[in-house]
Amino acid sequence: MIIDVHGHYTTAPAALGQWRDLQMAGLRDPRKAPAATDLRISDDEIRETIENNQLRLMRERGLDLTVFSPRASFMAHHIGDFDTSSAWAEVCNELCFRVSELFPEHFVPAAMLPQSPGVDPRSCITELVRCVEHYGNVAINLNPDPSGGHWTAPPLSDRFWYPIYEKMVEYDIPAMVHVSTSCNACFHTTGAHYLNADTTAFMQCLNSALFQDFPTLRFVIPHGGGAVPYHWGRFRGLAQALNTPPLETHLLNNLFFDTCVYHQAGIDLLTRVIPTKNILFASEMVGAVRGMDPLTGHHFDDTKRYIEATPYLSEEDRRQVYEGNARRVFPRLDAVLRNQGR
Repeated sequence: MIIDVHGHYTTAPAALGQWRDLQMAGLRDPRKAPAATDLRISDDEIRETIENNQLRLMRERGLDLTVFSPRASFMAHHIGDFDTSSAWAEVCNELCFRVSELFPEHFVPAAMLPQSPGVDPRSCITELVRCVEHYGNVAINLNPDPSGGHWTAPPLSDRFWYPIYEKMVEYDIPAMVHVSTSCNACFHTTGAHYLNADTTAFMQCLNSALFQDFPTLRFVIPHGGGAVPYHWGRFRGLAQALNTPPLETHLLNNLFFDTCVYHQAGIDLLTRVIPTKNILFASEMVGAVRGMDPLTGHHFDDTKRYIEATPYLSEEDRRQVYEGNARRVFPRLDAVLRNQGR
């Protein structure tokens, strides 16, 4: 199987965005605030948006299954307060669950959390539990910067985050560390903020004993790990200077990197530097980079082409990147597939 561990519902029906606009208007005038029941999206509308977009591309590119979560830039945890984020997370997570119900062979849901700047992460537990126990979610997206580019939250190694980690360990689910929209003009959302966050999350973990407290905790750092593979020597040197164990034992039992890297040389570097066991196939298709590469004549986000072409993976390595590693890092996904006889 070819499992894409990084997909977002970027093509959701327009009614979802219209509901969000009303919710934001309600922050200024509570009379305009919508109820969850005001959002009406039919199964046919969901089918149309998926069949004409993600599923069509999956079939064209030979992908079997996508771990599917709400649109990352739409999470926008900096807007409103916890109640705002809670209502928004509920409708977005339900929509991804409905996609998985309509296309069970192709999509499995992952949850966004109702994070809000300065709010105790314990407030997210109810939605996390609901999504795992009622929707069958196999992972969560964890935003290390709910402030939207101002980085007011403690580092991921801080005990502030431990209530979420404790629940993750209990359910044996990983988190994709994924920021949302930047409201800081210094950081372009997808060109800077996302990649900065990937690098920052890695360094926060390096400069801590987090995985001594949670030896089975697992993070997926997306977009190839940001700057991590390119600066692997710098991070090894910093680990040495900080008197931490070597990266292989300090971090690589707990951190994993996806292949949302949109050129061949980048994938070649990722697969040459990072151990195969730590690489998960992903594309984030219909996402931040949707265009065609004029140098290749193929879409930038058709990452399977790069995996096939790289000289740094054997056929067995590719099997692990495409399927084996995902089933190991996402045990609940593996259980879903086993129940389907796959």
